Order: sequence, then structure tokens, then C-alpha cells
Amino acid sequence: MIYSSCIFVYCMFECFKTKNSVNYHLLFTLVLFSLIVTTVYLKVKEPVFHQVMYGMLVFTLVLRSIYIVTWVYPWLRGLGYTSLGVFLLGFLLWNVDNIFCDSLRNFRKKVPPIVGVTTQFHAWWHILTGLGSYLHILFSIYTRTLYLRYRPKVKFLFGIWPMILIEPLRKH
Repeated sequence: MIYSSCIFVYCMFECFKTKNSVNYHLLFTLVLFSLIVTTVYLKVKEPVFHQVMYGMLVFTLVLRSIYIVTWVYPWLRGLGYTSLGVFLLGFLLWNVDNIFCDSLRNFRKKVPPIVGVTTQFHAWWHILTGLGSYLHILFSIYTRTLYLRYRPKVKFLFGIWPMILIEPLRKH
């Protein structure tokens, strides 16, 4: 989670750069951050530390995404806010699962299995954060390709699954 979020952070901060440039300072900082978090977590083994460090990265992504949809590409608000909203819904359900774990287990024993399955909020956390991350990747690709003057379009596979199609540059 830490490493993939660092990749997201790098991509979101570098999406407005020229094609062949590398921000070595940001790259070094994110790699160092990842290694420090990994080392401390392996020594301390405190999940709250890991969650706070991960939260810092997600917060950074949220701020950068809000900047992009507010000041740079306001027409991407739908995609940007949907990705964040889906991710935050997963986070909310995961916290509900953590806080009410015993109550939810007792509830699942009393209800039909199909209802019990739908109250597995930790599983919903994984599904929704995966979907939110996928949508954020689409947002990142769309932002980058717009900056590079390609013509990205959101299309839906089978009418439901969003994907980005990039039309080639027009030749003059």
C-alpha cells in the first residue's frame, strides 16, 4: 500500500512535466519515505503507524487531485471525485468493521448467509479501495494525456466498466 501510493503521488505531481524528465528529488524522497516506513514498521509492528503513514500519502493524493479538478481541469471533477468517494466509502466501511467487529459477527450468525456476506465490510474495503484506486489511475492517465495534448476519452466496456481510450494526435 505504501509503495503503490508513493507511485501514485509521483505520477500526480509529475503529470504536468515534459515527456522525458525525471524529478530525482521527489523520487528519492518517496523511496526514502517508503524504506523508512518499512523499516520502522518491521521493528515496531504497530498497525496504527502504518495506517497513519498510508493516510498521509492518501491525503497528499486527495489534495493534489482537488487542486487538479479545481484549477487545472475542472471538467474532470466527476472522475476525480468519484474515485475519491469510492475510496473513502471503502475506508468508512473498514472502520465500521473494525469498531463493530464483535457486533457484526453476532449479527451474521442470526441472519441468512446472503445478508451475512454483504456485511463483510473488510471485504468491501478491499473491493471499494481497489475500484477507487483503478478510477484514480484513470484520472491520472486522463490528466497526463491531456497535458501531452493527446485526446483521451472515457469509454465503458460492456456499458459498465470505465476505461481510457487515447486517440492519436492529429497530423497537420
